[in-house]
Amino acid sequence: QVQLVESGGGLVQPGGSLKLSCTASGRTVIFSMYDMGWYRQAPGKERELVERFTSGDSTEYADSVQGRFTISRDNAKRTVDLQMNSLKPEDTAVYYCKAARPGTRAEYWGQGTQVTVSS
Repeated sequence: QVQLVESGGGLVQPGGSLKLSCTASGRTVIFSMYDMGWYRQAPGKERELVERFTSGDSTEYADSVQGRFTISRDNAKRTVDLQMNSLKPEDTAVYYCKAARPGTRAEYWGQGTQVTVSS
């Protein structure tokens, strides 16, 4: 079982930056074995991929965040971060951290953190 806790959300003006963090816990969790990613859900819309690690250090990301958002992870600290720059009002959403174990159907979600981009 993996528990995920996100932090770092808030209110920011357009063009600003935020850094989201997700910390994983669980007594028997080997964090490096999980594919980690960030997703978001805006009001009235489906949850969508923001950026995630695929294999090794490769990442997959939404076209809308290319060049603005960067995902990173620290396996020793069991954290995955999302640095968000040049934020736009359309980035407003609840952001979720997800852990998925490759080759299984095991996946875990955090509770989400609200990001609001508004002047």
